[in-house]
Amino acid sequence: MKFKTTSYHFDLLKDNDRLAVFHEAINDYDSNTDLAYDLGCGSGVLSYFLSSKFREIISLEIDKKAFQCAKENLDDFENIEVINSDVLDYNFTKKADLIVCEMLDTALIDEEEIPVLNHVKKFLKSDGKIIPQGIINTVELVNLERHYVHWDEESKYETLSDEIVYSQFNFLDEINPEFKTTLKLKANKDGLVNGLKITTYTKLNENLIAGPLPMLNPPLLIPLDEKQIKVNDFIDVEIKYIMGNGIESIKTKYL
Repeated sequence: MKFKTTSYHFDLLKDNDRLAVFHEAINDYDSNTDLAYDLGCGSGVLSYFLSSKFREIISLEIDKKAFQCAKENLDDFENIEVINSDVLDYNFTKKADLIVCEMLDTALIDEEEIPVLNHVKKFLKSDGKIIPQGIINTVELVNLERHYVHWDEESKYETLSDEIVYSQFNFLDEINPEFKTTLKLKANKDGLVNGLKITTYTKLNENLIAGPLPMLNPPLLIPLDEKQIKVNDFIDVEIKYIMGNGIESIKTKYL
C-alpha cells in the first residue's frame, strides 16, 4: 500500500526496522479482537497494521496535515475512524483491548508518551495491553565533542564507562513524569569525562525488544562539567528531568 505522508512521516516510513518490530508486535493478536486505539497515528501505517486484527480502530492525530494524510490513506477501511484531536482533549467512551502509542523518544523526555498514557489508561480493559509495553534506559560516561544536549546523529564522542541500566518502565503502571536518580558509574579507562550518553531500548512485548533505530530513540548526549578520571574511578552523578517537558528540563550535577 502506498502512503501519502508529511515529510517527517516519510522518514518514519523509510525506517523498515521500526515498522517491522511494530508489525510483529501487532501481529501477535488474534483476528477480530474488539477495539484498539492508535494514539498519534501520523500517516496511519500502524492503524493499517491493526486493521486486519481488530473490529474497530480509533486513530487520533493532532497535526492537521498528518491527519489529512491518514484520513486519505485509511479512507477505504470501514473499521478505522481517523480523528483530528489532541489525545488529552478527546472524549473517550469505550474501553480498548489495546492502546498503540508511539510517542517515543530517548528516555521519553521530549515526547508526551507518559502524560498521554497516564491519561488514557483508564480506558483500557483490565486485561488490555499497550504497544510498546515499556522501555529500558541505560547510561554511559562519555567525552563529548559538542557541549550541549544533542542526539547521537553523526556526533563524535568517546565512551569512558560500561553501559548500565538506570531505569525501566512498564507502561501499564502509573508513572511519575518527574524523574530523578543518582547514577554510580565506573570508569573503564583514563580520560576527560564531560558528558553522559543515554540509550533507550523499546520493549514492544515480553519477547520483543528493539534497540535504537534511525527513527526510534537515537541515543541522547548530555554535557557535564569536565572531570579528569582514571580507570576504576567511580563517578556519582545526579540526573533529573520531566518526561514530556523536553530536553530543556534535564538537570545534572556531580555528587
